[in-house]
Amino acid sequence: MGFEFDHLFICTDIGAREADRLVSFGLVEGTSNTHPGQGTDNRRFFFHNAMLELLWVHNTEEAKSELIRPTRLWERWINRANTCPFGVCLRPGTSDGDTVAFSSWAYRPPYLSDTLSIAVGTNSSVLTEPMLFQTPFGKRPDQYQTEKAQPLKHHVGLREITRIELVSPTADNPSPEFQAVIDTNQVRVRVGVEYCVELGFDWEVQGHQVDFRPRLPLILSW
Repeated sequence: MGFEFDHLFICTDIGAREADRLVSFGLVEGTSNTHPGQGTDNRRFFFHNAMLELLWVHNTEEAKSELIRPTRLWERWINRANTCPFGVCLRPGTSDGDTVAFSSWAYRPPYLSDTLSIAVGTNSSVLTEPMLFQTPFGKRPDQYQTEKAQPLKHHVGLREITRIELVSPTADNPSPEFQAVIDTNQVRVRVGVEYCVELGFDWEVQGHQVDFRPRLPLILSW
C-alpha cells in the first residue's frame, strides 16, 4: 500500500513565538491543540494536503510519566538545540490503515479514545533522527469534516507541501525505521552540519525561498 505525509512537528520554545514569524510571512494560523496527559501544546499551520506543527512541553511531569516516557518527547524537546527537533507523521494512502511503513510499537496516549493508537517507530530512542509515527486516522486537511475544518488559504498563496527534505549530520547512516520512511518517497534526507527541514510547496515553480533560521530550523520554498 502507499503512504502519505501527514504532518511534521518541530520542537520550539514554550509558546512557539517562532510561529509569529510565519504569520508575519503570510501564513494563516490554524487552531492550537493541547495533548492532555502527554504534556505538550502546539501551534499549527494547515495546507491542503498536510500540516506543520510547532510543539513544546508545558507539563514536565506528564511528559516524563511512565506512559509517555518511551516516546522520548521530553528528551527531544529539552535537548532540542543538540538533538533532532523533528517528528515525521505518515498516514495510510488507502483505506487500509493497519499497515505501518516502519517497525513500530503501539502508543496509546490519554487524549485518544481506547480504540485508537498511534504507531511509533521502534527507533524512538534514537534522538539523532526524527521521531517517526503513523496515524491510522490521518486525513488531508482539505478533507476534514466541517466541524474540524482549518484555514487553508494563505496570504502568500501556498497550497500543498510537495517536498519534505530533512538536513541532518547523521543522514548518511539512517536506522532501518528511518530508511523505511525514506523508501516511501514521502521524505528526502541529506547530510548537513545542523538540523534543518526544507518544505517545498506547489512544486516550487516560482523559485522563491525564505529561511527562518536561526530561531526556527525551517526553510520554505515555492
